[in-house]
Amino acid sequence: MYTSLQFAHSYWAYAVLVLVTLATLNAWRGALTRQPFTARDLRFTLWGLIATHLQVVIGLILYFISPLGMKSFAANGAQVMKDATLRLFAVEHIFVMLLAVVVLTIGYSRHKRKEQDAAKFKQVAVFYSIALVLVLSRLPWQQWLD
Repeated sequence: MYTSLQFAHSYWAYAVLVLVTLATLNAWRGALTRQPFTARDLRFTLWGLIATHLQVVIGLILYFISPLGMKSFAANGAQVMKDATLRLFAVEHIFVMLLAVVVLTIGYSRHKRKEQDAAKFKQVAVFYSIALVLVLSRLPWQQWLD
């Protein structure tokens, strides 16, 4: 089960990156060109949100069963904070990813409350951009590139 979840989490991350990047670029395009916010634009933002939330569910399950997650504290104690790899997986990755999902969700929720199309695009563009930067900052690039 652990290996399957790890595989799903690793490869679903590509889908999340693509969908959130597309939603972000689409929102910036709409904000800068002052186009109407259409059903297509809503789908871009919603697909990015859904993909990210699914990734979080898989990641949280993985965090509690993985030797690099919560079990890392039991096995290594305070040494987790001294080891960059252990700290990345046990603390930084999960904290920053959860923060990114919160930012993304706030952006999605706030865009729904806006009446004007430009304001909708701006909300999505700003919040999705922040979330995307957060995600990119704490991806385990070393494992992805090996």
